[in-house]
Amino acid sequence: MDDIKHIALETFQAVLPIAVLVVALMLVFVDGSGQMILQFLAGVVMVTVGLGLFLLGVKVGLLPLGEAIGSELPQRGSLVLLMLLTLFIGFAATVAEPDVRVLAYQIDAVSDGEISKRVLVTFVGIGVGVFLAIAAARVVLGIPMAYILTAGYLAVFALSAFVPPHFVPISFDAGGVTTGPMTVPFILALGVGLTSVLGGKSSLGDSFGFVALASIGPIIAVMLLGVFYG
Repeated sequence: MDDIKHIALETFQAVLPIAVLVVALMLVFVDGSGQMILQFLAGVVMVTVGLGLFLLGVKVGLLPLGEAIGSELPQRGSLVLLMLLTLFIGFAATVAEPDVRVLAYQIDAVSDGEISKRVLVTFVGIGVGVFLAIAAARVVLGIPMAYILTAGYLAVFALSAFVPPHFVPISFDAGGVTTGPMTVPFILALGVGLTSVLGGKSSLGDSFGFVALASIGPIIAVMLLGVFYG
C-alpha cells in the first residue's frame, strides 16, 4: 500500500506542472474552448492513471525480474552463454519499447516506406543487444568502460562519413529512443544483478553504464543500415 501511495504522489507531481502549463497556453495563445480543455484534462487523467500503473508494474515486476536474471546468468560459468542471452534480452526489450516503434512509424511515413518499420526496429534491436552483450562481457573481463565508449563513438564518427546525410540524425535519434520506459528499467536491473554476483572493488561503478553502452549500438546499427541503403 505504501508503494502505491508513493507512486501515485510521484506520478501526480510529474504530470501536474505540464498539465497546468498546457492549459495556460491553450487559454492564452490557442483560445481553447471549454470542450477542448475538458478533453485535454480527461486525457491527463488517463495518462496519470496509466503512468502510475506502469511505474507500479516496473517496481513490482520488471526490476525484480531483471535483477534475478542478472544474478543468475553469471553462475552458469560461460561467458559465451552470458553474452548470447544478454544479446537476446536486449533485442527483445528493444522490440517491445514503445518509443522505438513510434520512431520507426514516423520514419516509415516520412520516407514513404523506403525505410520500413520492421527493418528499422530489427536493426535497432540488434544494436542494443550486441552492445548489451559487450557491456556484460566488460563486467566479467574488467575492461574499463571508457575504452569501449571511446571505441564506440570513434566508430560512430567514422561511419557518419560514409552514410547518406539523412541517416545521421535518424541514427542518433535511434540511440535516444532506446532509453525509454521499457528498456531502461530492465537494463539497469540486469546490470545491478550481474554485478551483485560478480562483486569486486568496482561493483558499484560496474552496476551502471549499461544504458550508455547500449545506446551506442542503435546508432552504429542504423548507420550500417544507411550504408546498405546508400
